[in-house]
Amino acid sequence: MIKGKNVGLRAVEKEDLQLLRDWRNIAHFRKHFREHRELNLFNQENWFQKVSANPNDFMFIIVRLSDNKPLGACGLLYTNWVIRSADYSFYIGDEEAYIDDKGYSEEASHLLIDYGFNQINLNKIWMELYEFDSSKINFFTEKFNFKKDGILRQNCFEGGKYHDSLVISLLRDEYK
Repeated sequence: MIKGKNVGLRAVEKEDLQLLRDWRNIAHFRKHFREHRELNLFNQENWFQKVSANPNDFMFIIVRLSDNKPLGACGLLYTNWVIRSADYSFYIGDEEAYIDDKGYSEEASHLLIDYGFNQINLNKIWMELYEFDSSKINFFTEKFNFKKDGILRQNCFEGGKYHDSLVISLLRDEYK
């Protein structure tokens, strides 16, 4: 387990799949994910098998250390070892927070970013966010200095219309 002061990151276990499915199926979360359909346990088990077998995916459950309660999920995915980059995945499912105001999101993000840069030697951590996902866009650009790399025009269909995606990233030498 990767431990901070209040939260830790531990490997995803099969016993977590029902909770992960329930969090992923929260309607106001789902619209922010690339896979935005309602998931069943079979879908979640297939995902788990793929992620567990892939040495380029690093998925974690965010837990509160005081009581070991699962709070959310995060990971570094689609790792490209040539350019040393990975796609950042993150949400707090507990209390349907998405990004919480209790400090768990910030601490867990620091732990995962530090793991990416200082343990697996990444040079770039990036994410694709839909333009309407202002909570994540603001959180990562303001708290962690992620920079906008570009826009993928009309890359999402939500609420009856097309939306752009923003690609944002953080380079190792920009991380403080």
